[in-house]
Amino acid sequence: MVERRPKSVTVTWVFTGTPIPLVALYETLVDGATIDDFVEWFPGVDIQQVRALLEFEAQELCSTVER
Repeated sequence: MVERRPKSVTVTWVFTGTPIPLVALYETLVDGATIDDFVEWFPGVDIQQVRALLEFEAQELCSTVER
């Protein structure tokens, strides 16, 4: 669902097969947009990628809190 772009200066995480950085999703959601909005505004990212990423992040957060 995501990959690193090692050739970029900042080694940015992007959605697989796109140049769209994950930070774009987080910033969009913080600004009040929905997942559907994000997928519409950023062609190439599909809703399954976004849902899988957010589910993974939620699980990681929960496991960190439990430690």
